[in-house]
Amino acid sequence: MSEAKRAPGPGAESEVVDLCRDLIRIDTSNYGDHSGPGERVAAEYVAEKLAEVGLEPQIFESHKGRASTVARIEGEDPSRPALLIHGHTDVVPANAADWTYDPFSGEIADGCVWGRGAVDMKDMDAMTLAVVRDRMRSGRKPPRDIVLAFLADEEAGGTYGARHLVDNHPELFEGVTEAIGEVGGFSFTVNDDLRLYLVETAEKGMHWMKLTVDGTAGHGSMTNNDNAVTELAEAVGRLGRYQWPVRVTDTVRAFLDELSRAFGRRLDPENPKDMEEALARLGGVSKLIGATLRNSAAPTQLDAGYKVNVIPGQATARVDGRFLPGTEEEFLATLDKILGPRVKREDIHADIAVETTFDGPLVDAMQTALRAEDPAAQTVPYMLSGGTDAKSFERLGIRCFGFAPLKLPPELDFAGMFHGVDERVPVEGLKFGARVLDRFIDQV
Repeated sequence: MSEAKRAPGPGAESEVVDLCRDLIRIDTSNYGDHSGPGERVAAEYVAEKLAEVGLEPQIFESHKGRASTVARIEGEDPSRPALLIHGHTDVVPANAADWTYDPFSGEIADGCVWGRGAVDMKDMDAMTLAVVRDRMRSGRKPPRDIVLAFLADEEAGGTYGARHLVDNHPELFEGVTEAIGEVGGFSFTVNDDLRLYLVETAEKGMHWMKLTVDGTAGHGSMTNNDNAVTELAEAVGRLGRYQWPVRVTDTVRAFLDELSRAFGRRLDPENPKDMEEALARLGGVSKLIGATLRNSAAPTQLDAGYKVNVIPGQATARVDGRFLPGTEEEFLATLDKILGPRVKREDIHADIAVETTFDGPLVDAMQTALRAEDPAAQTVPYMLSGGTDAKSFERLGIRCFGFAPLKLPPELDFAGMFHGVDERVPVEGLKFGARVLDRFIDQV
């Protein structure tokens, strides 16, 4: 393919910022129920933008207002396996009083687009729309079919978004073997000659749990040796203080090997000093990967009683549990041992861990596209301690990567933008991402 054909069209770079601002201005806050105002509005906006350039998007509503948009682009060789590019349109809620600029204004200031979803993940949604619209207008077909999915409900586990489509409309993803989505392809500057671009190849699994202890209700002034609050509090304390053992997965080992080369010294994951030094040098990025050496179970909520002088008959807690690929059985067995026989454990939401290897033509295309725009680029695999819609698409046998390319200024706390106050994405980062994504599509 000629360089002229590979070169990004000017329309994508010129449009991506406005598309990102438009999406941010649609309040798609996901409260974990069906009270959010904007997922349907966002789905219709995306569908309109795709239809304008000749695609035939479909909107799928899993529950009133919980809508996702899917479209398919025909490639030069439809007989080849297809590629999925997916992003979610929902965001976590934001309290405007805490922000410098209104979180749903899409304000441009200090070289950034500000707002809830700027990095999680309306930036990638905008890049995808901008690149696809430019390619359709200029008649540049991708080498193979591409399925586009703009999804609801990722922030609450994807039940009403990706998982709904996978369970009820798997035909939409017929022939798809690989996918790219969020939380990958962003840069970490080692020095002027080396920038690591972290590509997500693995995610921890999850068990969001409710813990319950039943006891004997009674008057607060009387002796009670069957106090549910005491029993639960002690169990939660044991869980919160437990030091989970180090478990080095293939992805984490590969990441540490690349980091060792970048830092010029061997990093031993079993050595706390080594890990402390590595995480310190990674700065804000350490928040994304610091928990990938161990399983974790973080108590997040407690609830018991209704009056100060009444011992309640029941106490509950909620825990965010995350397990490494291949460790789920060990994780659950350890939980039960820590909690003890009095604590009833039940899942609120559970999902799989995912992991793939860092090799093949798709990975090569990422490196090629990045290096064309940034000669200092070096791709490295990493594991995300959280989760994405990749968990749903993994169930269809799709090989999933996190690749939403962004070249970031070294001083920006990128990890702190996720679900944080004053979330923002650099304008130049958006334009860079659109150029890289366009080149990437030409390579795949």
